[in-house]
Amino acid sequence: MNADTEDACGRLPDSQYVELAVEVFAMLADATRVRLILALKEYGELSVNRLADVAGKSPAAVSQHLAKLRLARMVSTRHDGTRVFYRLTDEHATQLVTAAILQAEHALGGTPRHHHADAGVGE
Repeated sequence: MNADTEDACGRLPDSQYVELAVEVFAMLADATRVRLILALKEYGELSVNRLADVAGKSPAAVSQHLAKLRLARMVSTRHDGTRVFYRLTDEHATQLVTAAILQAEHALGGTPRHHHADAGVGE
């Protein structure tokens, strides 16, 4: 089997990963979790309190969302004394959220901002 075939196997309609991909989408089907992903993309590593400020939610609510994202291995933590800092595990959650936002721009009609000549992809 060559590398191209190996790379494509996970992305075929009969792939064992389809159900897991649906779980990933379900995890991202929450505005607070999307905002947390975007905040971590923008600012890097942040504490729960800072993420709560950015998301406009209580620290307790943000902690619950972060626990789910952590179980899904989308975020990881670093402890500094009694403080816990969260960061994205890799770039894939950010890519999914960015793609969803770009798709949402299309739903508004007209020419999406990301299609303008001076706009960069992902803006």
